[in-house]
Amino acid sequence: MSSDFSGIWPWVATIGLAVVTVVTRAFFMIPEREVPMPEWFKRGLKYAPLAALAAVIAPELLMSQGALIGTLADARLPAALCATLYFFWKRGILGTIVVGMAVYLPLHIGLGW
Repeated sequence: MSSDFSGIWPWVATIGLAVVTVVTRAFFMIPEREVPMPEWFKRGLKYAPLAALAAVIAPELLMSQGALIGTLADARLPAALCATLYFFWKRGILGTIVVGMAVYLPLHIGLGW
């Protein structure tokens, strides 16, 4: 078995990954009628995107190299605070990103936080 990526195996892997992706993403569209779910489960699904976003953002915001940050002199904290305040003021996603980065970059690059 050679170590280069020539031959059929990259194609087999690509096609296999594509099939797995299509099947898993289309899983809820395959049934002809709506799958019955309890009402409490449907209510809980409304919070799934928010929970997923929090699960991605919280560790990135509060941890550094696998441990909780030990100082308030971290550029991510004031950037997140300013971005959050901007979002509640204007309700704009693009502006939130711009404000967060406008605070983060000078603190991180300029001051070394």
